[in-house]
Amino acid sequence: MKNSINSRKAHMLLLFILASLLTVQLAFSAPEDGKNVFIIPIKGEINRSLVVFIRRSIEQAKTKNADVILFDINTFGGRVDSALQIATLIGSAEPAVTVAYVTSGPESTGVSWSAGALISFSSSRIYMSPGTSLGAAAPVIMGPEGTQAASEKVVSALRAQVAALAEKNGYPAGIARAMVDADIVLKEVYVDGTLTVMTDEELKDAQREAKKSGKIIEEGKIISPAGKLLTLTAGEMERYGVSSGTVRDRSAIFKDLGIENPQITDLNPTAADRAVELITSSAFTSLLIIAGLVALFIEITSPGFGVPGTIAIICFAVVFAGYALLGTVGSIELIMFVLGLVLLVLEIFIIPGFGVAGITGIILIVASLVLSMQGFVLPSFEWQRGVLRRNLLVVGLSTVSSFVIFGVLAYSLPQLRLFSRLTLDASQKAEDGFTVQTEEESALLGKRGVAVTTLRPSGKAEFGEEILYVETDGEFVESGTPVEVVEVSGNRIRVRKC
Repeated sequence: MKNSINSRKAHMLLLFILASLLTVQLAFSAPEDGKNVFIIPIKGEINRSLVVFIRRSIEQAKTKNADVILFDINTFGGRVDSALQIATLIGSAEPAVTVAYVTSGPESTGVSWSAGALISFSSSRIYMSPGTSLGAAAPVIMGPEGTQAASEKVVSALRAQVAALAEKNGYPAGIARAMVDADIVLKEVYVDGTLTVMTDEELKDAQREAKKSGKIIEEGKIISPAGKLLTLTAGEMERYGVSSGTVRDRSAIFKDLGIENPQITDLNPTAADRAVELITSSAFTSLLIIAGLVALFIEITSPGFGVPGTIAIICFAVVFAGYALLGTVGSIELIMFVLGLVLLVLEIFIIPGFGVAGITGIILIVASLVLSMQGFVLPSFEWQRGVLRRNLLVVGLSTVSSFVIFGVLAYSLPQLRLFSRLTLDASQKAEDGFTVQTEEESALLGKRGVAVTTLRPSGKAEFGEEILYVETDGEFVESGTPVEVVEVSGNRIRVRKC
């Protein structure tokens, strides 16, 4: 009886072991499924707002333990600094597998050029749709005469960076260099019958090594001659070992990666992302700066606090908030802006004349706006100098435009009903004769009021419920000082301290 029980237990133990082994075998032999796949589009111009979207999307994918992050790429390129930031973000996505997929379709141009090529090389795998291309990554700068080729210093730095990304992810570094530098000659080379690509320098080194090792090296056709930037089609990318395959859709990529039933999450730009892109565009930023400065000038030259001050606060708050989302605004920029405002107000209301304080205040305001639009203080590279020039141009033109607009408004104030309380609207008209003018002069002479702004020597004074533009004989009169009208000549009203 005991032998029968022991035999039954032995059989059950044997069945359990066999079942466990079968489960382990199935686990190792079955294709991977249920993987978390995140799709992040990189389309249109590569700019700073796209960096914000990519950063947030990658962080979201990492938080949800993404196994694969696929970047759906369709771009002609854009800003070098933004492309470098995106490349760094993609590199930080490990341990997830990063895939660059250059797509084609009715709404796609089917290219990954310029900054798009740099982003593609930062991914661990590249796939391309039929009919697409990748390359032409030479840096350019915007000059007075339009787009111009960057200096050798910039080309050298970017060439090294793209080559480093290619080497890290196992792509031919020579192809990456030839896409950036037009002076590089790239050739097909057969090493013992195996096709590869080499630059002239790499070929010379390989030939020296072949003499020692006995390998047979044969030169093929020139892929990229001197003076031409390299751009490769989807078929050429696969032929030269850069692309992992030419596929028509994402499902083919998942199949090639051995993934069945992927759990796909599409991440797309939100309304907030589009709002940041609009706010931080050069045109919209210029409009905000102009509106903010004009409103600020009107506010600080008018008594009390009203609508212009509110508009100025809103405009500058939107500017700084937008660039804060891009990560380029810190406490320094905000302190400089506030200090500039304080100096400007002190110059207008307290310090006689217009000198060091006022000029310093304007410089601080302009500098704070420029620094808020870039991630560096002093440029170290040529592309940074280009960014600084562009930002200075945007802020400088906006500041000059605001002065012009304020001047036009100041000239037109007597004719604008909205500002009629801020200026003297009396005028001499031929059809009115001098009778009316004499009556107005008589009414104003000897009238007493209070200076509402510092008279240096001109400013504004309040007489009852009326605010008039007045001037003294040259003396400075502090705000709040009682004054008396001693002379009226046309629109010129002269006062003195009571």
